[in-house]
Amino acid sequence: MRIAFACDHAASEQREAILEALRGAGHEVLDFGTDTGASVDYPDHIAPAAEALARGDADRAVVMCGTGIGASIVANKIPGVLCARVSTVEDAEMARRHNDSNALALGARTASTETNLSILRTWLETPFDGGRHQGRVDKIRALDRRRCD
Repeated sequence: MRIAFACDHAASEQREAILEALRGAGHEVLDFGTDTGASVDYPDHIAPAAEALARGDADRAVVMCGTGIGASIVANKIPGVLCARVSTVEDAEMARRHNDSNALALGARTASTETNLSILRTWLETPFDGGRHQGRVDKIRALDRRRCD
C-alpha cells in the first residue's frame, strides 16, 4: 500500500518509529515532513499529504500533530478524505470497519509511541465491513459534492 505521511514538530519524536513501522510492514511512504522539531504550521504539511490521498497518489494517509485534532481538521477539508482522529485501538478498528476511514490522525502528545503503533497496525489491518455501513459512507462522501451557498 502507498501511504502519505505528514506531521508537525510536535510529532517529530514519534515520526521515525511510525515511518519505520510503515516501511517494515512493506508499505511505500510518501513523506510530506516535517523532519525536525523546529516549529512549523501543521497545515503546510498535512494538506499536501491529504491532497496526495485525494488525487490517488496514495491509498491512505497518516497525519500527526500534538493532539491529532488539528491534523484531522486539515485533512478533512480535502474532498475525498475521511480522516479519523483516533486515540484507542478500538477506535481504529471502528474507523475502518464502519466508516471506511482512508486517513488516520494520531496525537503525539496524547498517546505514547507504543499506543500509536498499536493503533496504526490495527487501522492498517482492519477491512471495511461494507454492508449496512456502505450507505452511510456514501452519504458522507456525497457531502464533498455539495455546496453551501
